[in-house]
Amino acid sequence: MMLIITLAAAFIGLALPAAAVEPVKISRDDNALDLTEMTEIYANQGEAFQVSTAAGADGIRRRIEVRASSPNHNGDWAVFALANVSEEQLERVIVAPHFRLVGSKMFWPDLGSQRIIAITPSEGFALDREPSPDADVFRITLNPGSVITFVAELSTPTLPQLYLWEPAAYKDTVNAFTLYRGIVLGIAGLLAVFLTILFVVKGTSMLPAAAALAWAVLAYICVDFGFLDKLISITASDQRIWRACAEVALASSLVIFLFTYLNLSRWHVHLGYATLAWVLGLALLFAVAVYDPSMASGIARLSFALTASCGILLIIYLGLSRYDRAILLVPTWALILVWLFGGWLTVTGQLDNDIIQPALGGGLVLIVLLIGFTVMQHAFAGGAYQQGLFSDLERQSLALTGSGDTVWDWDVARDRVVTTPDISAKLGLDTGAMHGPIRNWLPRLHPDDRDRFKATLDVLLEHRRGRLNHEFRIRAEDGHFHWLQIRARPVLGSNGEIIRCVGTIADITEQKNSVERLLQDAMHDNLTGLPNRQVFLDRLQSVLTLANSSDSVRPTVLAIDIDRYKQVNDALGIAAGDNILIALTRRLRRLLRPQDTLARLSGDQFGLILVSETDPAKVADFADAISQAIMVPINFANREIILTASIGLASWVDRQESSSELLSDAELAMYRAKRGGGNRVEPFRPIFRTSGTDRLQIETDLRRAIDRKELSIAYQPIIRLSDGEVAGFEALMRWEHPRRGTIPPSEFIPIAENSDLIGPLGLFALERAAADLIDWQRQTGELPIFLSVNLSSAQLLNNNLYNEVRGLLAKSECDPAQLKLELTESVMMENPEQARLLLTKLKEIGLGLALDDFGTGYSSLAYLTQFPFDTIKLDKALVRDVRERRAVLLRSVIAMARSLEMAVVAEGIETDEDAVELGKMGCQFGQSFLFGPPTNADATLRLLKERFPLTKRA
Repeated sequence: MMLIITLAAAFIGLALPAAAVEPVKISRDDNALDLTEMTEIYANQGEAFQVSTAAGADGIRRRIEVRASSPNHNGDWAVFALANVSEEQLERVIVAPHFRLVGSKMFWPDLGSQRIIAITPSEGFALDREPSPDADVFRITLNPGSVITFVAELSTPTLPQLYLWEPAAYKDTVNAFTLYRGIVLGIAGLLAVFLTILFVVKGTSMLPAAAALAWAVLAYICVDFGFLDKLISITASDQRIWRACAEVALASSLVIFLFTYLNLSRWHVHLGYATLAWVLGLALLFAVAVYDPSMASGIARLSFALTASCGILLIIYLGLSRYDRAILLVPTWALILVWLFGGWLTVTGQLDNDIIQPALGGGLVLIVLLIGFTVMQHAFAGGAYQQGLFSDLERQSLALTGSGDTVWDWDVARDRVVTTPDISAKLGLDTGAMHGPIRNWLPRLHPDDRDRFKATLDVLLEHRRGRLNHEFRIRAEDGHFHWLQIRARPVLGSNGEIIRCVGTIADITEQKNSVERLLQDAMHDNLTGLPNRQVFLDRLQSVLTLANSSDSVRPTVLAIDIDRYKQVNDALGIAAGDNILIALTRRLRRLLRPQDTLARLSGDQFGLILVSETDPAKVADFADAISQAIMVPINFANREIILTASIGLASWVDRQESSSELLSDAELAMYRAKRGGGNRVEPFRPIFRTSGTDRLQIETDLRRAIDRKELSIAYQPIIRLSDGEVAGFEALMRWEHPRRGTIPPSEFIPIAENSDLIGPLGLFALERAAADLIDWQRQTGELPIFLSVNLSSAQLLNNNLYNEVRGLLAKSECDPAQLKLELTESVMMENPEQARLLLTKLKEIGLGLALDDFGTGYSSLAYLTQFPFDTIKLDKALVRDVRERRAVLLRSVIAMARSLEMAVVAEGIETDEDAVELGKMGCQFGQSFLFGPPTNADATLRLLKERFPLTKRA
């Protein structure tokens, strides 16, 4: 479409009022607006169309001319105007559905087609069309305060609906309707298939009629819901034909069902002729639909209404005549009338909303569902067997055959066993091999079951009463044992002796194996086959019971935890980690003696009960042997993996100690070894229990510290090396405990990270830092400084962190450009992808991001390119390095950071000479006790007043 815009008038008064349109005001919160009523339609205007635009922000109306872009254009145009009254750019989509049942009319209905060929705005280029099979969708962008007039080139003189959607809301609405349509379509398809199957099975005349109606409803829903477009490629004109044919099929199938179900031919022969003529007339409409779909659809709708009206009259008449079929059809036909009334309100435009069309489609499926229930109720009524009741013997025989069990018959008098069917085939034996004397079974029984089997039969014969319920194992031809179960009862003769024993014999091997597997899974680890924690504690309790009565039993418990096992899983995958655990299990088993026990307590933690050694020196040597066995390299996927272990050791010395307490002591020692760096053996000492208690107490006190205002923030200055001025501060948390005094962060931060306290603590640090910064600026004016706040791994994995930070900034009115979040590379290694997405969002709102402790990790360089950092902080270990290559390394790192447009902060500067040298290398900032220790907010304010005395006046 070519847009020619000419200035017809310079002022509003010179524009043509009749052609000007009033703009629709749009705000940021308007997700969906119906523009149908605000759109002006101009029919038969020719290929060129002129219109006056809506008044812009300057109050001027302009005259524009639009030319048709399609040779099929009939000269129909639509004009509407939009005004963006918000202060931000808005993205919207204009949607014009091809078909809308609402207002489509009863006769010669509008069956849908392409509505809009193109849309031209008064500013910019023609709108881009979004792909959509059932609507014309155009994407628009409205700048803040803009007023734009849109001219739509129509392919039809009518425009049933024009909507303006927010893209995400439109997508959600389409997805919601798609889900609903899919459910309705699936139910309709299942009903059609089910009724068809019933017709094949039962064969009554009403079932094919009900199935035909179900398939017609399915066809109508496929067309109405746009599913047909997914199956075959059809044009807009073809879709009108398909829609008309679906409505004709629906009307025809309803006539056929009504005639067939009520069996109208039995009441009067002329009813059959009238129905046949009606159906033939509707069949001709399929041909009419090809040439004039609207006419065929209108006649079909009329036929549907007449069928429903005639049907209710027939049902009332036949119901009064006590015709059971008519009575059963009353609820279904009442629903049809309700649906018909709703459809009439819809097509006449009296019921107008977006959900009525899919709701009517769901109503059709509900009608078919009720029809299916009605047909089944009638078709299967009175379907009892005509042969009469089974005898008890026949019933029992059929039940036994249906169960699939084998009959076991032991003729005691002749000592002959017969099974029907022959059980020999199941065991791989020759036919009849298990028939004959009962003693022939004994050689094939499991040796542990033979005596019990004979004793059970002997007791039964001796007591001459009771039931036989016995399980045993029998060897098949392939050497495997099968579990069999005999359930039988004796039959007594006239002399009171047992003459027969008859019952069933069943193969219960699968059930037995399932039980064994359940017991195995309940007591052992699925991966390694080792006992689990509960079995370990039971065995340990048994050993402790022996130790109380025997001086030679002195057990030692070892808790073994694999160091850095999580890194192996992350690097090589869980499958590799499982294989490594299996390999370690085999190594540890080789070190054990029969009386020792090895168990897997948790993911990478093993437990060991050492009973074979009681001498402390030998126990220590055994623990060292375990450590050395774990350290032997493991070759996996052409890689050599070396692991270490933290081992806690607890020996039994207290006769009152339980198994769980002894294991807890070993685990406390193991955790102490792990905190000591791992790869060590740590014997248990009673003081470890006190340490664990202290940690719990600190965690309890920390939960109340925020409310008691025991936590505070100290600020250490960050100096600009070029001129020595204060450039910013790092916020450091302090805790003044009322009894313990000052508790360093290195002690309470790890406790907070292992609990749920790190989130509130991190949020407190951010809120306090932002509040102090705002307070400083109120007293000194705008300050050219920034504040750095540390971020923990638990906070980074919190999905609500972004919203919490946004809420904090909005509440405090703090400039996000003056806040920096500091993270270490170990924090991001928890979940790199989530960290990258979250940091990108935080960066977009203006926050600064700093990579702390740079130079101490193995992957820092990769993080510089993956994450949106703007600052790196050189670790003090790198700055204080006294080796000769220190200067070369520092100069390279600083140059690299400068090339990546990142600021550099050097931590741990010890002398003025180091500061000067770093400044010459290009390092912008420095932070250490050389420039000042961390101070509270008041002292920091005094420092700022001294450094920036004129800021307030400026």
